[in-house]
Amino acid sequence: MRSLLWANTSVLMAASLLAISSRAAAAPADLHEIRLWASPDSTRVVLDLSAPVGYSVFTLADPERVVIDLEQAGADTTRMPAPGVVGVVSGVRVAPRENGGLRVVLDLTTRVEPKSFLTPPNETYSHRLVVDLGLAHAQLPVKVASDGKGQRDVVVAIDAGHGGEDPGAIGKAGTREKDVALAVARRLAERINAEPGMRAVLTRTGDYFVPFRERIRRARVQQADLFVSVHADAFVNREVRGSSVYVLSTRRASSEAARWLADRENAADLIGGVSLDDKSDVLASVLLDLSQNAAISASQEAATRVLEELDRVGQLKKSAVQHASLIVLTSPDVPSMLVETAYISNPEEERRLRDPDYQARVAGAMHAGVRRYFYANPPPGTRIAMLAARESGQAMRHVVSAGETLDEIAARYAVSQDELRRQNRLGDGRLAAGTILEIPVTGT
Repeated sequence: MRSLLWANTSVLMAASLLAISSRAAAAPADLHEIRLWASPDSTRVVLDLSAPVGYSVFTLADPERVVIDLEQAGADTTRMPAPGVVGVVSGVRVAPRENGGLRVVLDLTTRVEPKSFLTPPNETYSHRLVVDLGLAHAQLPVKVASDGKGQRDVVVAIDAGHGGEDPGAIGKAGTREKDVALAVARRLAERINAEPGMRAVLTRTGDYFVPFRERIRRARVQQADLFVSVHADAFVNREVRGSSVYVLSTRRASSEAARWLADRENAADLIGGVSLDDKSDVLASVLLDLSQNAAISASQEAATRVLEELDRVGQLKKSAVQHASLIVLTSPDVPSMLVETAYISNPEEERRLRDPDYQARVAGAMHAGVRRYFYANPPPGTRIAMLAARESGQAMRHVVSAGETLDEIAARYAVSQDELRRQNRLGDGRLAAGTILEIPVTGT
């Protein structure tokens, strides 16, 4: 790495500081490596350490930089691999501090909002300091049932678990959960996108880590109708095998409700299209409770359909949907499930998870379950609602909104005005708001 040229003390004092610090007492530590992972809207910086350290993180401008000061830490920079240009990081510099410890400077291509935390060793890595360099997010849009111009697609958010410096569980043959999850997620997305009236969005499209609540946010930004998180299970007993499907436990739902209510004034988040920031505590609590209960009920039904289809592909670990306290399942207005495709710790199932044909079969089973759920519970204003009505031979119903015309309704459901008039015995007068119309299923 090239040498560092440090700004003088007065310049550092004048710079705007971001107070993200840890002052816990720590033994001397060695910095072994700096690794970078980029996603579409953030960059993760991981410092591999021999022991936990006290640290502080702050930003400097003109040019944009993030500075990481490590207390009681050292490094042999001559042997340390130099990370390349990744994400918003255009360069990394490391040098000893005058008063002891190390300073790491990240040169940036744009302004970021850093967040940091220490994490303990796991099967793959030692102690780590993780610094996430996130870009500012746009406000969440209101979730709508239709765009008013036609039937919208049902949106399925597919979440490939783990990623980047988090490999997840690792099988005896070296298979990494993050790779299996992404492979199955991509195959599921292909099937969803090939289904008329459905559209898939992936929370991650490559090998990078996405924080748990960010996965939820991405699903809500895309106005998802369903969230499916894909994983591979593991256990110390390598004989354990089978697929499982999880939904949120009611205990975790209660604690998440409190969190959403506490944050609503700052976040101004939307629950089912309704902002909570201008509601009284009682009304906000009622609205959130209604939304959350509906989401959990829908999650249970969708997960049951998926579990039934997985039973056709291989062995189930549990024959019923399980409940768990998992962060990725905590969206208050998007039905969510987590699918453990198989046990990567089981040698036979690990071999299957590596097989593209088996990955395709698992994805096919998940798609079939999702399709069954939506055809049994089609969201109003979606193309699936029209297709499901035609498939069952039953008429759809539409409640007329104020100002809506027969021409607009006919175009929305791809039927003629004459068909609408005959089906509902309408005259030539204006439609009254609240009128319930039956939509013919014979339209093209």
